[in-house]
Amino acid sequence: MEAARSTSPIPKALAEATRHQPRAGFALAAALSAPGHAYLLRGPRGSGKAAAARAFAAELLAEGATDPDDARRRALLDPSPHPDLVWLRPPGAQHLVEDVREQVIRASSLSPAEGSRRAFVIEEAEDLRDESQNALLKTLEEPAPFVHLILICSEPEQLAETILSRCTPIEFGPLAPDAVQELLGAGPDADAAARLSGGDVELARLLLDARGAALRSIAEQAAREPRSGTAGAEPWRALLSAASEAGEAAGSEEEQRLVEEAEATARRGRKGKLTRDAIEQVRRTERRARTQALDLGLALCCAWYRDLAAIASGADQVILNSDRIDQLAEDADGLDPAKARAALEWVLDTRRRLRVNVSEELALEALWLRLSAELAREV
Repeated sequence: MEAARSTSPIPKALAEATRHQPRAGFALAAALSAPGHAYLLRGPRGSGKAAAARAFAAELLAEGATDPDDARRRALLDPSPHPDLVWLRPPGAQHLVEDVREQVIRASSLSPAEGSRRAFVIEEAEDLRDESQNALLKTLEEPAPFVHLILICSEPEQLAETILSRCTPIEFGPLAPDAVQELLGAGPDADAAARLSGGDVELARLLLDARGAALRSIAEQAAREPRSGTAGAEPWRALLSAASEAGEAAGSEEEQRLVEEAEATARRGRKGKLTRDAIEQVRRTERRARTQALDLGLALCCAWYRDLAAIASGADQVILNSDRIDQLAEDADGLDPAKARAALEWVLDTRRRLRVNVSEELALEALWLRLSAELAREV
């Protein structure tokens, strides 16, 4: 019976969600014949894992429902009103232990409100703290028979081996630039955004909007400055400023959302006020967005130095910044490709160090002093 199901057509929503990830689509479709209790959808950011998880959960919940089509339809909505689908996103830099305990561990002991199954999706599972992972372990080891957990993860090395070993892995690869560009649609900068995204369609979309384009411009100027040798220049300060602005914007948006939510639930029209927990959530959102923007800025610097090394070596057919060929050629003139490759490694090392809470300002100042010393043009 399982073999028969694995060769049957992939459900429509699942097929659409995994259009660019056929191996993952077939694996999830085959799993529907005898679903396991835990799955780990792993692969690069923006590779379609969340859409696939939602489609897979919708098929799980349609099974045994009085009206399968309606159950599937509600499960596919975001946010979903289906009472047996729990979708957990980190409110800030990490998942809250309380959220994991209440919304997953305790909720998984409750019988389905409809049908015969409950689905729990944990997005960005790599952001589960050790305490959260330890708390979740018992649920993974001894789940109720109607419970199905789906973890979505871009950095599985951040998860404990005890978590990984109890989940069936479903692998997602980075999208090809052509696939990303197809999803982006036509546009003058779409090719470069698709190449720079590393297969992450959401990142590609960000690079095409005003905020992303501004950050790319700042990162490009910062990466180019060591070649110009401008006296007293501190281009890394512009990166820090852009990251702070991104954090403030995300915090403001989250605060507005929470205020509107509080006002909607306030009695007799009284103005809603943010609780202490809500204020802390705003701060977490701001910190998370700031960290992500700074890391993206450094990633764009990495892409610039990668391209410099390629052009200096005569391999200009593999350029990521495909719309900056003239500027790259100017910077690559007379440059030893080994120095460009070293610059790339230094920026990568700084990105890794910033993830363990080293001083951003000191780390970036040291990085650009080193870059300026090595990449400055000889006179």
